[in-house]
Amino acid sequence: MDSLELLQALSDAPGVSGNEAAVRKIIREAIQDHVDEIRVDSLGNLIARKRPASSSAGLRVMVAAHMDEVGFMVVGIGSDGLLKFRSVGGIDARIVLSKTVRVGEDGVPGVIGIKPIHLTDYAEINSVPKIEDLVIDIGARGQEDAKKSVKAGDWAYFDTHFSHIGDLVKGKAFDDRAGCAVLAEILKEDYPFELYAAFTVQEELGLRGARVAAYDINPDVAFVLEGTIADDLPKDKDTSPTTEVGKGPAITFMDRSVIPDRRLIRLLVETAEANGIPYQFRRALGGGTDAGRIHLAREGIPSAVVSVPCRYIHSPAALLSPEDFNHTIQLMTHALKRLPDVWSDMEEKRPR
Repeated sequence: MDSLELLQALSDAPGVSGNEAAVRKIIREAIQDHVDEIRVDSLGNLIARKRPASSSAGLRVMVAAHMDEVGFMVVGIGSDGLLKFRSVGGIDARIVLSKTVRVGEDGVPGVIGIKPIHLTDYAEINSVPKIEDLVIDIGARGQEDAKKSVKAGDWAYFDTHFSHIGDLVKGKAFDDRAGCAVLAEILKEDYPFELYAAFTVQEELGLRGARVAAYDINPDVAFVLEGTIADDLPKDKDTSPTTEVGKGPAITFMDRSVIPDRRLIRLLVETAEANGIPYQFRRALGGGTDAGRIHLAREGIPSAVVSVPCRYIHSPAALLSPEDFNHTIQLMTHALKRLPDVWSDMEEKRPR
């Protein structure tokens, strides 16, 4: 399958944090012919090793993207057969009302329910309901009927299907299936160093998988691939959106979890400009990525973050530009191939 078909398969797959098996299976099948080793660690990270094509630069490089998505977990079943649930990862309660979801291993269809507006008073209409006050309705006739299909502890995920909308594509979980698809694509190329691809788990719950993977791999340098926020819709006063869809991959210079290595940022910028690849900077300082854990592993690992801008992430339907997606693949491929040539100079400029 081509890169966009892979993105579609990954986006459509269920993979709430802690339940990444379906995503892991798709990735394994996509990359197995392009790497030398594949293994899954005890936490669930899929780690692929790609040996140097020829003489090695003596580098060990890690590129990471997380497999998990935000979603829900069933915490109880009422006597009426309605499912009580909690969010897994950061989800805005305003966007879940009346959304369709799939629950459990069998993907039981359900609807997130709320009291009809006809029965709602003014105060309720003008307030945001709490997740714990909502339910998932799977059409069960009661508790025992519901228990035939689902159980407490089951994951639930948005029932969204990949599609094209104008020049953009729509899907769920572009954070971070977009990064996973980019990483799978760059593995098709050869590099003059040892490359480790880490498809990590449980990023949405505190960057958990990345911490384990980075300690295990112990790379000299790391890159993290993400699907990041694009807040580029019209506003009365804001003239500095976080990122903009259609303006190329976004390079992070700081967020809440990491200050990326400026030498790697310079490598990315120079690579983009030398190859005519559009790029932008991620201008929001909030949020975090797997780089927040990776750069602190062992004695510290120089790290950088490159993202595909996405509108409406952490929601049932996000949008991204296929051009941004493809430009991210191009930028990372070219930057990785240039890395050995600039590494010795980067070492000389290491902060003391």
